[in-house]
Amino acid sequence: MTRTVGHLLAESLAAHDVDLIYCVPGESYLGLTDALTEFPQIRLVVCRHEGGAGFMAAADGRMRDGRAGVALVSRGPGVTNAMISLHTAYHDATPLVILIGHVERKDVGRLALQEQNYSRLLSDVTKAVFEVIQPIQASEVIARAFHLAQTGTPGPVAVILPEDIFDEPAEGPVVAPRIQPKPGPRAEDLDQLADMIANAERPLVLVGGAMAACGDQGLADLKRLAEAWSLPISPTHRRPHLFDADHPNYGGYMGIRVPKPLLDEMKKSDLMICLGERLSDSISQSYTFPAAPDPQLPLVQVWPDANEIGRVWRVDLPIAADPHAVIRGLLARNAPEASAGRKAWVKGLNTIHRGLLAPEWDATPDGVNFAAVCAAMARHIPADAAVTSDAGNFSSFLHRYFPFKQTHMFLASNVGAMGAAVPMAVAAALRRPGKRAVAFVGDGGILMTGNEIATAMREGVAPVIILSDNSGYGTIGMHHEGRYPGRPYDQATSLVNPDFVAWARAFGAAGLSITAEDQVEAVLAEAFAITDRPVVVHVKSSALQASAWKKRTMPLPA
Repeated sequence: MTRTVGHLLAESLAAHDVDLIYCVPGESYLGLTDALTEFPQIRLVVCRHEGGAGFMAAADGRMRDGRAGVALVSRGPGVTNAMISLHTAYHDATPLVILIGHVERKDVGRLALQEQNYSRLLSDVTKAVFEVIQPIQASEVIARAFHLAQTGTPGPVAVILPEDIFDEPAEGPVVAPRIQPKPGPRAEDLDQLADMIANAERPLVLVGGAMAACGDQGLADLKRLAEAWSLPISPTHRRPHLFDADHPNYGGYMGIRVPKPLLDEMKKSDLMICLGERLSDSISQSYTFPAAPDPQLPLVQVWPDANEIGRVWRVDLPIAADPHAVIRGLLARNAPEASAGRKAWVKGLNTIHRGLLAPEWDATPDGVNFAAVCAAMARHIPADAAVTSDAGNFSSFLHRYFPFKQTHMFLASNVGAMGAAVPMAVAAALRRPGKRAVAFVGDGGILMTGNEIATAMREGVAPVIILSDNSGYGTIGMHHEGRYPGRPYDQATSLVNPDFVAWARAFGAAGLSITAEDQVEAVLAEAFAITDRPVVVHVKSSALQASAWKKRTMPLPA
């Protein structure tokens, strides 16, 4: 056969070490899927909805140490279904390349079936949109897309592929992956940072997204830095696994609605270092800590893209560099002797954090308090498992009661999109064979993308899905009660749910149920003993937990 553009694109994807592509089949890119049959090293994962495929690709981009995940979708409805994952990847700085089938070139501009202007449609959720118009540029565009997705502030890049181009003859070589630049810190920046840390009595180090791409060695060096320089480390929103929660230098999770005792102590800090964190409203407690645009304390920000530093906040020391390089630079210096005040500061933060972990919660007569499930999970989830979470009230219990470790992988949508947990768990099970993937999801999100259990069955992977069912959109009900106390809101938030155990079994998955707290241990043990198929653990959880949070010191839900 004559080498076609479809074959050249497949060769180019293989050259960029792509081994998993998530898709919903579409006639607009048949020429590519046909070519991929000759590339057994690339596994095409056929999903049930483009939103699920996109979330899987975004999760893959989080698990590959800076290399992009890949989604393949059709034009029109296909790409609009997938936009939720592009929004997630854009805000989360996740490298992702989405390949989009398009109408034939001769029909562009005629309002052909499912035609859209993708440069306009995707301008606010991608770093760039490239279109392959000439066959000779096909491999070049792929190389450019991966390079842009993976450098600077990572993010999603779209490649538009007209339907009629795949079968055209293709000339020219495969364009090799471009060398990824790793910006290093200037010596004077390291000197200044070392001095600022040495002179601070109460420093606080927030570690975020860019640290997640530094691999196991980067996280090990982060731990060494914390110990050598006597620093409290606080993982940020949706990055709880970046530092061991049981380590004495753990300073508490810095995400949505930090418990008041911990946040009050954090606010006594006299130096904030954002290490691999570009900051957001979720992390800054709605732009109050640090205050925007002028922080109430000295602020250091380490992020690989200079254009991102100082975009919202005035930064006292901006360092446009790979955060791992900064850590190595500090470790190469002699660590100053920590003062008694510094040691007391680190111990004080950790003591408050440990106090908040106390396994106690209010009884809830209308169902299981989900805190009991999350606390018990510490005895069942393996230390090398991937944990995924949807958005919802239940996730606050997970962040408070489950002790994450650096050996875990945590995946979620940074923008709080519902529907991420199940497809991300499927992707984690595919990417990390032999290791467990555990999804936490509510009854609102499970019926958005839970059909990807069918994808797990097709691909032979076995995630464990923990489903919190309180028969409502609980977070919205909580906000309504807080804003309009005493006013009814059930009409806008209540849900009528299926029999979730029967629903799970209809896919061929195992379906288990927890309706009382004394069942938690036995049912979880049974769930994790099943390894040959997906497992859904239906927890009939309390709808009264929001009021219980308000009566005690428990954090409000995220």
